[in-house]
Amino acid sequence: MAERIEYDIILVGGSPSNLSLAHRLVDLAKESGQSFTMAILEKGKEFGAHIVSGAVTKPHVIKKLFPNYEELGFPIEAVCQESQFSVLANHSKWDVPSALVPDGMKKEGYWVLTLSHVVYWMANQLKAKIKDVPNVVVDLFPGFSAHEVVYDGNKVLGVQVVEKSTGDANEDNIYGKVTCFGDKGFVSRNYIEKFKLRENPQIWSVGVKEVWELAPEKDFAGKVWHTMGFPMVDGSFGGGFVYGMKDHKLTIGMVISLDSPNPNINPQQRLQDLKKHPWLQDMIKGGKMLKYGAALLPEGGYFSLPSKFATDGAMLLGDALGVLDIGNLSGIDKAMECGWQAAELLHDALKTGDFSEVKLAPYKERVMNSFVGKQLFEARYFRQAWQENPRLLNNYLPTVMDGIDNGNAWIGLVTVGLKNNPFVATADALRLKKLMDGNCDIGSVRYKEDYKHIVPNFKVERQIQPGNYDKDTVTSRADAVFFAGTKYHEENMHIDEFNADTCVKCISTYTALNKETPCVSDCTAEVHRVDDVHGLQKHGMSLENCVQCRTCEIVCPEVNLKVRPTEQGAGPDFMGL
Repeated sequence: MAERIEYDIILVGGSPSNLSLAHRLVDLAKESGQSFTMAILEKGKEFGAHIVSGAVTKPHVIKKLFPNYEELGFPIEAVCQESQFSVLANHSKWDVPSALVPDGMKKEGYWVLTLSHVVYWMANQLKAKIKDVPNVVVDLFPGFSAHEVVYDGNKVLGVQVVEKSTGDANEDNIYGKVTCFGDKGFVSRNYIEKFKLRENPQIWSVGVKEVWELAPEKDFAGKVWHTMGFPMVDGSFGGGFVYGMKDHKLTIGMVISLDSPNPNINPQQRLQDLKKHPWLQDMIKGGKMLKYGAALLPEGGYFSLPSKFATDGAMLLGDALGVLDIGNLSGIDKAMECGWQAAELLHDALKTGDFSEVKLAPYKERVMNSFVGKQLFEARYFRQAWQENPRLLNNYLPTVMDGIDNGNAWIGLVTVGLKNNPFVATADALRLKKLMDGNCDIGSVRYKEDYKHIVPNFKVERQIQPGNYDKDTVTSRADAVFFAGTKYHEENMHIDEFNADTCVKCISTYTALNKETPCVSDCTAEVHRVDDVHGLQKHGMSLENCVQCRTCEIVCPEVNLKVRPTEQGAGPDFMGL
């Protein structure tokens, strides 16, 4: 029988939260002399390979983690010098006056980062750091996935690292006194479901992103734009982002919420539509696309936080916890702060060897008393502000867009009142602001799962009207896979379809409505398809294209799909994204 592999601490996911935990804990152990062993499991082929983020962040946590960040060569793309919140019409752009832009959307002084590079840098810095701390052992395992959580009753013992178990737990499992989940739900969802920790469902958006190398004469380093409007005219909540980076590079992306009635959002196509806008065409003309990728973002915020942040032998951090503040587009610093707070608590736990729920329970209080909890509370009604009132996106925003195209955004705003009941429009605007600012108390908010918002016979009332654009600047979804760098082993089967007949029924429903099924339409990488098998339409998958975003799982109307972690470093290569 193989020897049992044991560590004091297991970190699931090479995330900013987990790597921050590791760095802080090593620093504390260096000061105190406390010994410990740690394993960090990363499913990508290298640390950073599965990381996608727009990455404009306040650098306060980075600076306390790495006071000598400049000397260490922390990878900064640019410092934001100019930040705009813009409404895009079909052909024009309106930069909203600063006085009307919420403070959280003003990013001057923030750092523009390539988060995959940051994670890669943090992993390598950790390897260098532990050389000077002989009382700790930290093993980093890229290309090593956690597939299942190992329990003893209600206690977490570790994780199973072999997808197809041989039955020998000593070979298949890694055991730890505490397991910290910093993943986007691949493993942590099972843990959360087992203990029923998330009473209010998590709601999700999908982010799709490209990196471009621009023509040599174009340089937008340090300039940041966030957008609403074009091409999102179907009533779905979402917007674009454009970040100028060093070396004449540009990040272009969209974040689209999945609580949409539209069953055919097609996020990758929406990103291509965004690039057709004349403003962006002027930027990218003469350039070339370098990378493409997609990932989920947890949007539920304050009301979707788990009832417990830790149980016997386990803790939740970062995206597994759900600390993204969608109102301020702020998640990286909060994830890192989770790691900082968890490390200080674990340092104390190591002294006693007690990793019980009682010992770990103060972690929640630490996080919620920090800026993380305070900002999540302030933004607690942000998603509700847009969910509760369809008029905002279906009526008011298109009217403002028309005003912008006609040369005056203010006329568009006035027209909102003229075309609608002015008292209702004014009341809607005031309530939107109060909820977004958090300056009211309407009690707790109950979300429903994203797929439950889908209306199969949904009709898009308004179409975008792009002008002339360079066809070389837009990419089909099939071709986009090339820029995601996906590589899989033969016979990979990492997406479960629970019942084939359920898919047949779903396809029949949407075919009758002349629509694609949500899994086919909303896939970001040309994985899902409909095959004709002897006259019967069946669900098929090209798994070699998968970028591990999990969007199909979230939008499946029948809850009939599940995306599992890749094996042996397979999947996309997002390094540089």
